[in-house]
Amino acid sequence: MVTVADHNAEYDPVFGDYVALLKPRVMSLVVFTAFVGLMAAPVSLHPVEAFCAILFIAIGGGASGSLNMWWDADIDAIMRRTKSRPIPSGRISLDAALGLGVALSGLSVLMLGLAANWHAAAWLAFTIFFYAVIYTIWLKRVTPQNIVIGGAAGAFPPLIGWVSATGSVSVEAVLMFALIFMWTPPHFWALALFMRSDYDDADVPMLTVTHGRPATRRHILAYAVLQAALAIGLAFTSIGGVIYLIVALICNVIVLKDAVHIWRRDELASEADNFKVERAFFKFSLLYLFVHFLAILAEALLAPYGLGGWS
Repeated sequence: MVTVADHNAEYDPVFGDYVALLKPRVMSLVVFTAFVGLMAAPVSLHPVEAFCAILFIAIGGGASGSLNMWWDADIDAIMRRTKSRPIPSGRISLDAALGLGVALSGLSVLMLGLAANWHAAAWLAFTIFFYAVIYTIWLKRVTPQNIVIGGAAGAFPPLIGWVSATGSVSVEAVLMFALIFMWTPPHFWALALFMRSDYDDADVPMLTVTHGRPATRRHILAYAVLQAALAIGLAFTSIGGVIYLIVALICNVIVLKDAVHIWRRDELASEADNFKVERAFFKFSLLYLFVHFLAILAEALLAPYGLGGWS
């Protein structure tokens, strides 16, 4: 476990270790959804301004990741999924992670304000604070609703992208936020079903630990139903259209089918086949979000040619 004594250790980090602190896989999702939010907006930015806006939103997401790894270094050292991260593996110090997170937080907010507008910068600042303080420091180790609350932080990028272009929040921006917000809990609860021992060992009150697997399965189904309703409903807004509706219908039929399968399974069956259905649900959920936002992007790119939307 990482302790204060680790501050006295010798570190020899390389550039890749600092990149790993920024959670590049999570950052890629931040970049893509923020880009879609910006492109779907009814106001266009100059390409240079748009590039800078997405860059600084990405840096803000990376800053959140660094602050998360700084605070969670002790439990990261316990969990199999996270013990190879830069801090628990001894490649980067706690002070370095904290310093990088704070510096990039300030830089990203300031530069987004200058590159786009201060409304977007305020949303980015709130997102970093929400993820690092409200979720990571305060609630992650306190409530089984941690992933529901934490999901809000990951849902802000498309809204920030939209606000970067328009300077204001709209129904469409809120719906893109809501889609990611509803997607996050079942995505991570499916992971928790076949990684439960990690959360037990680290004493993190994930729903599988506090309420058990049957309750988690019921929650996954409930959120999948709400997620499907929201995703399909988004098709009938100004950022939706025929392409998006077809994608949403296909993806959500698959998700609901798998969610029902997960809900109906008993624990003996789950152990017998090593949670194959849960793993499949988790993997498809990664594709689910990407395909939905790709469809929104397609609608936005085709709209000028009269091919997107419902026109």
